[in-house]
Amino acid sequence: MKSLLYLGALLGMANACNKNTTPTTSGTDGAGYQLSGQLQNAPAGTKVYLAELGETQFVSRDTATTDDKGQFKFTGSLPEAGLYQVKTSDQNQALVVLSNGSRLELTGDANQLPTTYTVKGSPDSELLKTITRTLESSQRQMQQVMPRLEQRYTQAAQAGRQDSMQAIQRQAEALQSQGQREVARLVRQNPNSVVSAFVLSSVLNPDDNFTLADSVATQLKVSQPNSRYTKALVARLEPLRATALGTTAPEISLTAPDGKALPLTSLRGKYVLIDFWASWCGPCRRENPNVVKAYNKYKGKGFEIYGVSFDQDRAKWLKAIEADGLTWKHVSDLKGWESAAGQTYGIKSIPASILLDPQGRIIGKNLRGEALEAKLASVLK
Repeated sequence: MKSLLYLGALLGMANACNKNTTPTTSGTDGAGYQLSGQLQNAPAGTKVYLAELGETQFVSRDTATTDDKGQFKFTGSLPEAGLYQVKTSDQNQALVVLSNGSRLELTGDANQLPTTYTVKGSPDSELLKTITRTLESSQRQMQQVMPRLEQRYTQAAQAGRQDSMQAIQRQAEALQSQGQREVARLVRQNPNSVVSAFVLSSVLNPDDNFTLADSVATQLKVSQPNSRYTKALVARLEPLRATALGTTAPEISLTAPDGKALPLTSLRGKYVLIDFWASWCGPCRRENPNVVKAYNKYKGKGFEIYGVSFDQDRAKWLKAIEADGLTWKHVSDLKGWESAAGQTYGIKSIPASILLDPQGRIIGKNLRGEALEAKLASVLK
């Protein structure tokens, strides 16, 4: 859910994010930008704030006041296109894209700005608005449905109904991915927008969308090579190239429970699932029955699992292996999130998995439950 909530979090940043800096120039020149607006329910003298999205927070850039018709205007010049926040209060904000030469018109209700604002004169701003509202809609739906799913999941777990638990988990995952799929579609339609670069590097998971992200980055390096958003996306993708689909998986050689090193390449000749997990990870432990089921079904048909634990406590690691019936290969350097394998593969969350073919090439990522079984059925005919 982190990716779905990211833009919502940007819209809700508190006063501390509004760090005062030197405002942009207020004069209008031919190459500068102009952001004009008219707000309902904004008496004369209402302050309107303009802030630029920095690396981690919004930074104040300018302040305007409304006239007796609720009108305001920002003008200035910029070194490059960027994402900006227009707000009358922390609860009433809108996101726009500003660049030199742009002439934007923003309207809305000052007391309900997030849901009422419209913006004209900037395709990038309109795209950003569409994506923002798509994510907010997905977030609202999750908030409405997830409590019921969690309750049903708990009841199924207490009753030991594994099939029901898996079905509920699939429902939750499908619900989560709806908003992401729609955002990915919008990005695919706008490959030369700085908004697409920002979304792919900071909102969607670029590992799950590597082909799309790489395609967009390739086009942006031509159309907007000096943009910070292009550079951020390119930098974000670089460490993922080593584990992109079709590439040969980097070597892992960590210690097995018997104290001996167990190289990943020692399993060449089989389809291998690299399973990143930990005894303390609740979602990992809940996914383990699905992995056990797949392993028991295909272990005699050329399938093996190479479990990489992010544990730090050897005793808890071994206890979880036994308790969950994980009878495959296991390794760990007991360094938690600093695991050498985790660093090599860029693992930011667990459970995570990577499926390899007999030659060690990556053919799947983060396959869970029925998705894992379906993939194994297709390759282990």
